[in-house]
Amino acid sequence: MTTFTENIAENSQGGSTAYQQESAQTITEHKQGGMGQLPATAICGNDITSSCLYVSALAIIYSGKWAPLVLLMVAGVLFLYRAIYAEVVGALPLNGGAYNALLNTTSKFRASVAACLTILSYMATAVISASEAMHYMHSILPVVPVEIATIALLAFFMILSIIGITESSVVAIIIFIIHISALSLLLLMGIIFLMNNGISTFSLNMATPTPGNIWFVLFFGFSASLLGISGFESSANFVEEQAEGVFPLTLRNMWIAVSFFNPVMAILALALVPIGDVSTHQDALLTHMGQISGGSWLGLVVSIDAALVLSGAVLTSFIGVNGLVHRMTLDRCLPQFLLKQSGRGTTHRIIISFFLLCVSILVLTKGDLQALAGVYTISFLAVMALFGLGNIFLKVKRARLPRPVTAPLLSVLVAVAAVIAGLIGNAIMNYSVLIMFLEYFIPALLVVSIMLGRISLLRGYLFIVRSILKFFIEHMTTISLSIRNRIEAINSQQLVFFTRGDDIGKLNQAMIYVQQNEDTNRIKFVTVVADKNAVAPHIEQELSFLNKAYPEIEIEFVPITGTFSPALIQQLSKEWNIPPNLMFIGSPGNHFIYGLADLGGVRLII
Repeated sequence: MTTFTENIAENSQGGSTAYQQESAQTITEHKQGGMGQLPATAICGNDITSSCLYVSALAIIYSGKWAPLVLLMVAGVLFLYRAIYAEVVGALPLNGGAYNALLNTTSKFRASVAACLTILSYMATAVISASEAMHYMHSILPVVPVEIATIALLAFFMILSIIGITESSVVAIIIFIIHISALSLLLLMGIIFLMNNGISTFSLNMATPTPGNIWFVLFFGFSASLLGISGFESSANFVEEQAEGVFPLTLRNMWIAVSFFNPVMAILALALVPIGDVSTHQDALLTHMGQISGGSWLGLVVSIDAALVLSGAVLTSFIGVNGLVHRMTLDRCLPQFLLKQSGRGTTHRIIISFFLLCVSILVLTKGDLQALAGVYTISFLAVMALFGLGNIFLKVKRARLPRPVTAPLLSVLVAVAAVIAGLIGNAIMNYSVLIMFLEYFIPALLVVSIMLGRISLLRGYLFIVRSILKFFIEHMTTISLSIRNRIEAINSQQLVFFTRGDDIGKLNQAMIYVQQNEDTNRIKFVTVVADKNAVAPHIEQELSFLNKAYPEIEIEFVPITGTFSPALIQQLSKEWNIPPNLMFIGSPGNHFIYGLADLGGVRLII
């Protein structure tokens, strides 16, 4: 391993030297509110070091006795990624991880793809870790219902994150110290057990023939074991909350922990548990190892530690996604209402939204951890690969940008190729995982795409609205004009009221009747006299007054010389195009020689 490290240092063109010098420094100058080395390492370290709870079993199941080797290969890939992350974040010291790397080197859409993958990874991590933690608690306290306890644990870390990252880091430190202590205790008790009982199980496992082609065994074992570095990307997502110079130290610390504990725990597992029994105890292999080497009390200690550190991984997810989503929202990739801060200065809407998404996934999948693990695997490895691509883009497009570390291009290509190979390997082993992944990824990407293309979408929506309104306005104008013409046609129908020179009261009654019962704005007051001089002198004056009193009705006075008779009515009806039923009279006296039936439909209204 030393030779490997020296070769990388020699090929880094001075970059790794600067990296080692910075990593070796004791950082005492803190930004205001910045976290130191221990809390920052604890937050992301809880996630990555919790991997030994399941990755040892995965490595042994897929690669058998070669498990320690494939875990060392994974540690080698992680070593290459130390320089990759240090270069990118050193040049662009902002929250966001792969999103930040691609945002500053390519397009916002490509960066958003990485962000969606990262968010999915965090969501799956939070739900899986919370559920697994509560499964361990359920094994200790069977009365605890797993699903309700999982939601309660997610709610607890939501509240803790809203309170503030400083308070959250205290909890993370406690969990981290307990976890490292528990792993060290398990290792110590395992060594003591082997010293007292020999290594017969280990010898038997080493003698077990490799199932199938050695290269396929190493490839699929390596692919499965890449989950052992999950959480390495978390530190880059809250780098702005860290004190100056702390970030590269978190990378170093995480690498040391993974490079030591994961292979060593795999070796200890091969020394304590027959390979054929590993799959039986896959969900709690370390607990089983503790029961073998130290008894039930050590198994209990490991179970409690597992529940705690997996809970710490939930906290890592909340803190990491908060930093990432906050950055995306500032870049207007997500709605601005997420930037609202609580009284403690935390973006509580981001944290609450993440909690609700986690709970919805837990409910929708009914706690199917295998489906969530598939989403998590593809998302995490895709994020790692994209971060490596971001490093390459940084070298090509931002070559003049100052950076404390420069990762050799060859090592970047090797690291990215290794992760892509692992991604392909996981897809081959679990083809159905791709379908489940797309079911979560496509909606997430759709939301971000809508935000990024919202101007074009709004313009398109505006065009559609305007087109629809124009269509309706044109047709409504035609319809309105038609209705108005119809109203005018109805109101233009003239009525006739025959008067003998009645007083204004009778004439007003006729007007009231017409206004209340007929649709018209024109009326003729007709008086039939034998001689024009016989027209009542006051009638014109009274009709002039009524014309002012009823401005909406046009009043016309027509004196006719002749005799009022059915023949005259028929004559006027044809001449004025007014049917007899729209001609009105007052009540006739006894001297009236015609009956109403003789008048052809003339109506009596007074």
